[in-house]
Amino acid sequence: MKQNLYDIQDTEIRIIGDSAPAPRKPNAWLVLIGVLLAIVVGIILFFTLRPKHDSEEGIFERTAAAAVPHPLRGWIHSLDSISTPCVVTKDTIVNDIPMRLYVPLNITPRLEVGYSCIDDTTRNLLVFQAADVRADNKKIVGAFVLRGKPLSWGLSKKGYCSIIGDEVTIGVADNSPLFEQATEVGGYFFRQYPLVSNETLVENELKSQSTRRGLCELEGKVVVAETSTPESLHDFSQALVDIGTTNAIYLVGSSAIGWHRTIDGRGIASGQWEPRVYKNVSFIVWSL
Repeated sequence: MKQNLYDIQDTEIRIIGDSAPAPRKPNAWLVLIGVLLAIVVGIILFFTLRPKHDSEEGIFERTAAAAVPHPLRGWIHSLDSISTPCVVTKDTIVNDIPMRLYVPLNITPRLEVGYSCIDDTTRNLLVFQAADVRADNKKIVGAFVLRGKPLSWGLSKKGYCSIIGDEVTIGVADNSPLFEQATEVGGYFFRQYPLVSNETLVENELKSQSTRRGLCELEGKVVVAETSTPESLHDFSQALVDIGTTNAIYLVGSSAIGWHRTIDGRGIASGQWEPRVYKNVSFIVWSL
């Protein structure tokens, strides 16, 4: 006899209904999003709630030194009271580099080519070699204008100096309209390695160490800086930045010719004056 499904005895317990449905699998994308959110929240809590360590800056070794103007800046400004043409010199040490600064006052420089100009010690106040001479053809390296006449062209060195009228401009550029202007008005122009541009050090490929010279714009004045010890171009440029130089280009260093007349009238020469073998040697000259 077939048992009636609804005939339930007092001693029986039955579960009435369809069979239980299979459990639903969780959505994989939702699980992944949940895990990522948990990771992001954990990272945020880690960086926002972790204890902050007190600064351990020492008294004698500060991590960031306060910007203090170099003493040479004040000295440069003290020269404004001098009204006669002269060259004032200053010996100093910058970053362990012994340097001498030459500050021509009330004089505009000019460029010359050839050795004859350096022998005029009665009128000359300051003389240094300007552009370099090429090793292959012995011509001037880079663009060069002498009293309005172009003697050389080239962009191998991006630093430049132009002398137009009474205005001396030192800068760094691939091309400068001052080259053309110098040719039009009888001015001067030459190129050299850039050292400082807008108060920022300029790196160069010249890595050797030698006596260094630079033509600088410092506190509104044109200044020549010279080291008395062999230095890398990088360290020399950094020293120029540290004394407050705005722009600077290189002048031929090493054994190149230099000469200046002191305040008391003495002439002091530097470099190798003999033999005089390069007809295209160039000089920047301040004279009476």
